[in-house]
Amino acid sequence: MAENDSVIAAALAWKGAPLALATVVSTWGSAPRPRGSHMIVHADGRFEGSVSGGCVETDILATAAEVIGGAPAVVKTYGVADDAAWEVGLPCGGTIEVLVQPVSDAGFAPALFESIAAARASGSPLDVGTDLATGISAVGAGGFLNRYDPPRRLLIIGAVQIAQSLAGLARELGINCTVIDPRGRFLTPERFPGVTLDDRWPDEAVTAMRPDRATAVVTLSHDIKIDDPALIAALASPAGYVAALGSRRSHAARLERLAAAGVTPDSLARIEGPAGLNLGAIGPAEIALSIAASMVRSFHG
Repeated sequence: MAENDSVIAAALAWKGAPLALATVVSTWGSAPRPRGSHMIVHADGRFEGSVSGGCVETDILATAAEVIGGAPAVVKTYGVADDAAWEVGLPCGGTIEVLVQPVSDAGFAPALFESIAAARASGSPLDVGTDLATGISAVGAGGFLNRYDPPRRLLIIGAVQIAQSLAGLARELGINCTVIDPRGRFLTPERFPGVTLDDRWPDEAVTAMRPDRATAVVTLSHDIKIDDPALIAALASPAGYVAALGSRRSHAARLERLAAAGVTPDSLARIEGPAGLNLGAIGPAEIALSIAASMVRSFHG
């Protein structure tokens, strides 16, 4: 999950230092963080990530210090029913189990972080299994299984006003965003500050970026010469979300054009058109929100 990106980065930066890794291994009810969420703790007290959004982190830090000092890996349970719920429990409700293990060959080996980073860089998922009784983790092992998916990406075709809002939402969601448009007057740093810009023709750019299941491709330009080639390139990949802005009538015409270009019915069915959840959206910002919501739903699906 994208929330673990900072944890993996910290683990690589702190390589060689005594560390402990906390992981949410089970959740019930309204748990604040999903299963698989990490928090890494340095021997000097620094930490990165979260397992509860702040409810039990203080107790996790104390447990991590014990594990770093030589104590065995341990699974701790926190819930609203605990006697000290307001101190080390979940007063907001729900129950979680958190594994705290050493970052060592007798726990979560440091090399595993390098394997995760390499897999994500190549666009491939990686499964790491953990024996909760021993606290030892290994690639592909049994027990508690945590999947590390490639980083989520969004390729926006068309540097229009909706794209400005959508790029901002992607940033807040931790999704790497690239805006693609061969029209130089549209594609400027002033209009898209802090966003990766690509002025190649969209089909060339999309093909070069090799979309995977963690990649969304959204066409917004309303220009057939720009949008259609981008959609054809996206549908030739396993992109996890492909959407095109426009009315139902314009989308029907789009499907006819793409079919005439040789796109199969199964591939055409992958396009969400009109793009976005039906929120009754009005204006660029609300339309961008509807697209972002549909994209996230697709990623989770």
